[in-house]
Amino acid sequence: MFPWIMETRSPEQTQSLGEALGRLLGPSTVVLLSGDLGVGKTCFTQGLGRGLEIPETEPVVSPSYTLMNQYRGRIDLYHFDLYRLVTPEDLLDLGFDEYLSGDGVTVVEWGDRFPDLDLEGIRVHLEQGEGECRKISFSAEGVKNLAVLEAFRSQWIAAGEQYDRV
Repeated sequence: MFPWIMETRSPEQTQSLGEALGRLLGPSTVVLLSGDLGVGKTCFTQGLGRGLEIPETEPVVSPSYTLMNQYRGRIDLYHFDLYRLVTPEDLLDLGFDEYLSGDGVTVVEWGDRFPDLDLEGIRVHLEQGEGECRKISFSAEGVKNLAVLEAFRSQWIAAGEQYDRV
């Protein structure tokens, strides 16, 4: 049934989609985001943060210059941005592997930057549509991640959300 492709029509819808997924995520889950600059990766992550119950007083922002931001919620969110990194070895300096196996949810913007890393997780690819529209595709590797994504898809459809299924 995957990849599953959705289309959102506003940043708020993109955040809502992220929030719905965030409610289902458990510890040691990796979410790999890809797509061009400005397509909504951080917007989607803000929704994930809401789903992980990160307080609204703690804004989820892009870690482009800090490389990683950590947020406390129902489950901690480790938010990485690999855009400025040059080699996979740069990840070692960040302690990247320790976060992947930790108790939190690891979100990786530019998760396709180093394909040789072979990370298992939920993959979310965002593409620019016309205006505010975004085409968002979901896929997963691993039994746990496939089960989460199938539950997410089923709940989304059962809720009768008005977003377009492509």
